[in-house]
Amino acid sequence: MADRQQATGIGRREHLGLRIDWISPSRKPVVTDHTLSPIGAVDLVALDQPQHFEASDFDLTRLCELKGTTTVSVCLPARDEAETVGPIVQTISTLRHRGLVDEIVVMDDRSTDATAQVAAAAGARVVSVPDVLPEAGTATGKGNVLWASVAASVSDVIVWIDADLRSFTPDYVIGLLGPLLTDPEVTLVKGFYDRPTAGGAGGGRTTELMARPVLATFFPELGVIEQPLGGEYASRRSILEQLPFPQGYGVEIGLLIDIAHRWGVDRIAQVDLGVREHRHQPLGALSSQAMEVLHAALLRAGADKATLGRVLMRPDTGPVEVRVDERPPLVEIPGYRDR
Repeated sequence: MADRQQATGIGRREHLGLRIDWISPSRKPVVTDHTLSPIGAVDLVALDQPQHFEASDFDLTRLCELKGTTTVSVCLPARDEAETVGPIVQTISTLRHRGLVDEIVVMDDRSTDATAQVAAAAGARVVSVPDVLPEAGTATGKGNVLWASVAASVSDVIVWIDADLRSFTPDYVIGLLGPLLTDPEVTLVKGFYDRPTAGGAGGGRTTELMARPVLATFFPELGVIEQPLGGEYASRRSILEQLPFPQGYGVEIGLLIDIAHRWGVDRIAQVDLGVREHRHQPLGALSSQAMEVLHAALLRAGADKATLGRVLMRPDTGPVEVRVDERPPLVEIPGYRDR
């Protein structure tokens, strides 16, 4: 592990007067207050890079052959997505018929519309999030839904697809599975795409204003990740079950940092999935989303959780408590280990 940490540049880095030492794969970094030179451009050039692909690089028939006995679950976190979840499930079902996908799981997160009924009619197995591992306690947030989806699904490889997509094609799943099925060393596949909005400006506001600057400051090795907060990505159960999951919108950046730390940036792949059209968050919701992202990153940069605020003050709504707690690694939950 020490050799890999040195090779990837995520063993010991120096940023803005803070020295960050990764102690072991199972521990968070310890930040020591020393005034040292920040990382320079020469260091960045020498760092290992994630692998880049196009979705079109992967042939469906060939992937089905390479899949062998490996099983694949496609999981969709969903809350009040009755309008879009059906067509997405139907599209993924075409890949199930070809043998690339073994199960489609829609994680219904307390929907008040017909999301569960529409998803089931389209061919998905619908799981109510509160019913998953109740002995582990209740929680809310996107990260909690993804954590529950790992527990509720049964396959070796897990692909996550957001349920609000309006531009979904089979290439999303094919592209995300391609690196994992062709290279056993790949640990994480992140999708990236163009994100048009109705007003003409691109999406990814929280990425540009929060995630990208935070990564550049504390984890520059990950600054090359195109869309660190993108909701379409895939990994292996053997990896995901070992990791904590931030409960809220910090889950994507948290998993990215943890996987890079433990297994190396060079074992992460990125795949261009084309265009992503979906329902965007209103502007007022972005501050709490950004705060959850910031929390997850700062904790992994060695910040003391007790010193970080968890209440967002807004002039229009008053104080808002953000989701900054984390779900424990599933391997620590007896109900998961004994299933």
